[in-house]
Amino acid sequence: MSHFLQFLVPNVTSFLLHPIVLAILAFIFILLFKWSSTLPNNNKNSPPSPPKLPVIGNLHQLGMYPHHSLRDLAQLYGPLMLLKLGNVPTLVVSSADAAREIMKTNDVIFANRPKTRMFGKLTYNYKDVALAPYGEYWRQTKSILVLHLLSNKRVQSFRAVREEEISLLIEKIKQSCSSSSVNLSEMFAKLTNDIICRVALGRKYGEGEGGRKFKELIGEVMELLGVNNMGDYILWLAWVNHVNGLDAKAERVAKQFDDFLEGVIEEHINHKKKGSDDHSLENEDQKDFVDVLLWVQKENMIGFPIDRVCIKALILDAFNAGTDTTYSVLEWAMTELLRHPKMMKKMQDEVRAITSNKKDITLDDLDEMHYLNAVIKETLRLHPIFPLLVPRESRREAKIQGYDIAAGTHVFINVWAIGRDPGLWDNPEEFHPERFLNSSIDFKGHDFQLIPFGAGRRSCPGISFAITNIKLVLAKFVNYFDWTLPNGARGEDLDMTESIGIAIHKKFPLIAVATPYVA
Repeated sequence: MSHFLQFLVPNVTSFLLHPIVLAILAFIFILLFKWSSTLPNNNKNSPPSPPKLPVIGNLHQLGMYPHHSLRDLAQLYGPLMLLKLGNVPTLVVSSADAAREIMKTNDVIFANRPKTRMFGKLTYNYKDVALAPYGEYWRQTKSILVLHLLSNKRVQSFRAVREEEISLLIEKIKQSCSSSSVNLSEMFAKLTNDIICRVALGRKYGEGEGGRKFKELIGEVMELLGVNNMGDYILWLAWVNHVNGLDAKAERVAKQFDDFLEGVIEEHINHKKKGSDDHSLENEDQKDFVDVLLWVQKENMIGFPIDRVCIKALILDAFNAGTDTTYSVLEWAMTELLRHPKMMKKMQDEVRAITSNKKDITLDDLDEMHYLNAVIKETLRLHPIFPLLVPRESRREAKIQGYDIAAGTHVFINVWAIGRDPGLWDNPEEFHPERFLNSSIDFKGHDFQLIPFGAGRRSCPGISFAITNIKLVLAKFVNYFDWTLPNGARGEDLDMTESIGIAIHKKFPLIAVATPYVA
C-alpha cells in the first residue's frame, strides 16, 4: 500500500497541476459558483420555477419562439412563473388576473424598463418614450407625444395623408389585377412606411435607391431590437458580441439612422429659415412630427427643455411603433380572412352596405362596421404584434398573487398565451370574430384578457393612430376588391409560420389575387 501511495500522490499532484487540468477545474468551479447563485432564497415565497442549468439558468428553454415555449412551460408550472435567464430573475405572466396585478394594482412598482445594451445603442441611451426609465423625463416626453402628436384631433388631421396613400395603393392593385397576383405583405409594409414618413417627417423616403436603403435601415433597426444579447443575461459573456460582430452592426445601424435623422431635422430648420419667420403652430394640423417637436423645443411649451437627441429619439419611436404595428395587423387580418372566405364575405357585405352610394368612408362609417371591428379584435387576440409586450422591471419588492417578487426582476407578459387561454376563450385556437359582436371587451387596456397594446402607465400611446389606419385600409380593401388565393389554393393551405423578432409577422409573404368589385 505504501508503495502504491508513493506512486499515486506525486502523479496525482502532477496531474492536478497541469495547466489544462487547472483551467478545467477553474471552469468547473465558476460553473458551480454561478449555479449556486441561481438557487432560490428559501426565506422568500418565490413563484414556481422550472429546473435550471448552471450559468445559463433557463435561457436554453426560450427556443426560437419564446412566447410558444413560455406558454408550454406555464402549463406545467403555472401562470406566474419565475425563470433565471443567466443572472437575471425573470417573472413570466401568462394569465389575465396576474397581468392585472402587474399593470393595474401594482402598476407603479412595475413601471420601469430593463436596460439592455442593444436597446441603449439604438434608442439614444433610452431617450425614447417606449424604453426610457420611469421618471420625470419619461412623463414629460410622453406628454409631448400624447398632447401634440397622437391626440384624437391630430390623428383625425392625418386623414388626407391616409386617404391619399391608400388610394395610390388601390390604384396600383387595380393595375396589377389583370396581370398577376399581388404581394400584400410588401404592399402593407410600404404603405405604413409611407404614411409614417409623411406624418412624421413631412415627405416620403421610400422611392429610388435612397428609399430602398432607408427601408432596409428600418428593417435592421427592428431586427436588432429583437436580438437576445447574451451579455445582458451573463455579464462575463458580453465579449461574445464583439467577436460575432453584433456590436459593430448595432453601432453602424445606429450611426446611419442618426445621420438620416440629422439630415431630416436640418432640412426642416433650413426650410423654416427660407420661409416665414412665424414659428407658431396656428395651423398645427398641417405640421408634421418634426415641425411640432422643433416648435415644442423653441417655445419650451412644457417647462421641460428637450434637446436634439430627444427629438431624434421620439421620431425613432414613431417609426418603431407606427410601422410594425399597422403592417403586422393588416397582414394577419387579411391572412385570416383569406383562410375563412365566409368571414371575408360577411365583412364585405357589411362594408359595402354601409358605404353604398358614398364617395368616401368616414370615421363615423368605420364605427358602424361592427364586424370589421370584431375582425380586428380577433386578429389582435390570436396574433398580437408584440407577443411578450415590451419587458417591465420591478422598482422595488412586491407581492403578486401571494408570491414575493424581488426588486429588479424583469417581467415578460405573454399576451399571446393570454389570448389563447381556454379559461377565457371558447375554442381559443380558432379565428372566430363573432365572439366580439355582443361583447364589450376592447383592446385599450381595461380588459386584461385582450391587451395587445399593454395597459397602465406603459401602455402604447399610439393606439388610436394605429387602429384608425388599420380600419380604413381593411374597409377599403374589402370594399373595392374580391380576394382569393393564387392558383386555386385553399385557405387551409396558407403557411402560418411566424417570423422571428420583436414583432411577429408571417415568415412567408402573403400573396393574393385581387378582382375589382363591380356593384
